Amino acid sequence: MNRRSIIKLFAAAMLCAAFSSAQAAEFGTKDEAIAMVKKVQAMYKSKGLDETVKAIHDLTNKELHDRDMYPTIYKIDGTVLAHGSKPALSGKNLMEAKDPDGKEYIKDRMKQLAASGGGWLDYKFQNPVSKAIEDKTTYTEKLVDKDATYAVSVGIYKK
Repeated sequence: MNRRSIIKLFAAAMLCAAFSSAQAAEFGTKDEAIAMVKKVQAMYKSKGLDETVKAIHDLTNKELHDRDMYPTIYKIDGTVLAHGSKPALSGKNLMEAKDPDGKEYIKDRMKQLAASGGGWLDYKFQNPVSKAIEDKTTYTEKLVDKDATYAVSVGIYKK
């Protein structure tokens, strides 16, 4: 193999590596989703529910809206308190909501929360970036206050 061929192969390999890295950075990771849940919990503890909901509904807030990631807060009965992709859902009870495959993802999330305090749950939902229905996994943790218990979640779209 001559020097020119080696240089071309090296350049092609570098281009592929750069493209793969850019692709990965385009979407949120599980670790980033968990960190955002913790950020919402900390905000709630320091600023209260109203300010936290306001921050989640501010779609320009880059701290809580990062690529395909955004937080939600639900009451345990399935009522939306804050939805980072669709603020108009606030106040609606989505306990019976189903994804395109019929999975009752909110009901399943609340069952998981009651059984183990949270974790990851897979379902399908509209990606706010692509606008397509895509496979999603969402991390949820319980947020316990003296007056109420909430489900705080952040999901990522599987690629």
